[in-house]
Amino acid sequence: MIENSYQADTVIIGGGISGITTAIELLNANKKVIIIERDLEQNFGGLAKESFGGMFFIDSPQQRFSGIKDNIAQAKKDWFSYAEFEDDNIWGKKWANEFLESTHKVYDWVHSKNVKFFPIVHWVERGLDHPGNSAPRFHMVWGTGYGLVKAVLAHLKSHPNYQNLTVYFQHKAQDFIFKNGKICAINGVDEQTQIPFICWANYFVVATGGINGSMEKVRQNWHKDWKSPPEIILNGSHQFSDGAVHDTIKNFGGSITNLNLMWNYAAGIPHPYPKRENHGLSLVPPKSALWLNYKGERMGPRPLVTAFDTRYLVTKICEQQKQYSWQILNKKIAYKELGISGSEFNEGIKNKKIVSFLYSVLRGNKHLIKSLEKDSPNYITANSIEELVKKMNALTGTNDVTIEALKNSIDSYDANFEHGTNIWNDEQIRLINQTRAYKGDKTRTLKPQKLNQKKAYPLIAIREFILSRKSLGGIQTNLNSQVLKTLDADNSQEAFENLYAVGEAAGFGGGGSHGKRALEGTFLATCIFTAQKAANHIIKNSLKN
Repeated sequence: MIENSYQADTVIIGGGISGITTAIELLNANKKVIIIERDLEQNFGGLAKESFGGMFFIDSPQQRFSGIKDNIAQAKKDWFSYAEFEDDNIWGKKWANEFLESTHKVYDWVHSKNVKFFPIVHWVERGLDHPGNSAPRFHMVWGTGYGLVKAVLAHLKSHPNYQNLTVYFQHKAQDFIFKNGKICAINGVDEQTQIPFICWANYFVVATGGINGSMEKVRQNWHKDWKSPPEIILNGSHQFSDGAVHDTIKNFGGSITNLNLMWNYAAGIPHPYPKRENHGLSLVPPKSALWLNYKGERMGPRPLVTAFDTRYLVTKICEQQKQYSWQILNKKIAYKELGISGSEFNEGIKNKKIVSFLYSVLRGNKHLIKSLEKDSPNYITANSIEELVKKMNALTGTNDVTIEALKNSIDSYDANFEHGTNIWNDEQIRLINQTRAYKGDKTRTLKPQKLNQKKAYPLIAIREFILSRKSLGGIQTNLNSQVLKTLDADNSQEAFENLYAVGEAAGFGGGGSHGKRALEGTFLATCIFTAQKAANHIIKNSLKN
């Protein structure tokens, strides 16, 4: 079969936000660019298009508007505390420093593409044993990740050099071709026609995402802190983030690091309307709900509460004999606090309908609740604890949850409200009050109150699984985003001259710029930042040559 042959100055493998950013920067320099994208054209933009759209910035206009004082030195202190970098993660630390000193460049870049942000900055990943965000830094894109991608693509398609860009959809890159020790082409297959292709270029940029779309690779690289992988892991990543290009690069000497570092979520449910195999959604769990193990018992000694340390939540659930969990709440809590991370179920923000959005904040996302009640078997309602236990066990096909255990979990929490106003001795209540002290969280978090209240019925139980999401490790790169290889002789490193990796494929910079934990909102921002660095270096190199 005759193969198709393509030619460009630069080939970008992957059409997510980092690949698109790289293309825009290269088009600014009038370069001829090809994007090889495995997905359908309608999904151009990758996982960013499905994301909630939070972005991490320091000393932003939104922070200043809200009276939030922030600076680079404090952000570095928070990042390095939370990351718990290993001593040998040299490039990850360098990339963290580089990014934290440059978040304004990312802000200016997206702002120039007509991206707007919600004025109230969210405060997540505040930290527990390891201090996290000491100030709110999670900037919500008005339009979610869908709006971010839409704005960036609109800029791309109106670019004066847009004719220099060709995007080949449903094309799978498979291998690199070398000539005189230098990469000269990639080959692969058009998965729609099964016709092979070869693509010649001077520079190559890997923007394929991480490994977390492959449950096989997730299990192979499961972190030792999390014991053995759970029986069920839902896929909240991109289906084509399978690490295949990572393997190819490793085979010809490229350095792949920290694949055991992942940003997984603890509150995943199967998507009620799945778009791919094993498709999972990440709930935004209510802080006022009780987070229980598979037996209906609170995990501890510190209770599980969202938005403080996501990695801690995953760790505690994976310590259990059966590695799934339950949220126990009531309808009042569900309306006020329950959410789903991502663009799909946040229509008010996604579609930039301010009235609809404010209504969902003040009165609850009733559309979401009704969808879960109707179409998610893992969302259970009942009018008594006894009925709830019966339905929970019917769902799992076990007798793991006893009436005594669930009643004890609920009653011991509710007992805090029997002693008088503010006479509370429960860590979860203290964390709720801490959250409500910030105005950005107060409107979305109920005052501490009893869970078992007839007026707030029905009671609700949600079964949740670990959800695979982001690879914090990946292809190791220098500060130009060039892929590194380790030399056998003395363990020193050198860069491939014309091979780059950006975004999640590069572990968001250097093969691991987050360490063990992310301060959140950092993924989209570092995707853009690493892409900017790669494109700038390609442009400088091409001028020399």
